[in-house]
Amino acid sequence: MAAGPLTELEAAIERIVTVFLTFAAKEGRKGTLTAGEFKELVRLQLPNLMKDVPSLEEKMSELDVNNDEELRFGEYWRLIGELAKAVRRDKAGKK
Repeated sequence: MAAGPLTELEAAIERIVTVFLTFAAKEGRKGTLTAGEFKELVRLQLPNLMKDVPSLEEKMSELDVNNDEELRFGEYWRLIGELAKAVRRDKAGKK
């Protein structure tokens, strides 16, 4: 896809996609996160940004808009958006 070296933002987007695909390939249907894959992804990749989430089961249920007990990329992307907004609020509050 990229013709040259990726910019910092392009590399960040590519990494978000790669992390999803890596964890989604571990069990169940490829291309979706099972509850186990979601918990492992959060534990290993989002331990700081998700430390205050009381229940990962409830968070996954909230993100799972089609109620199939798996997270498709679009549902995972909602989580990334929520986390990005929280980081932005935190950074804006520190100015």
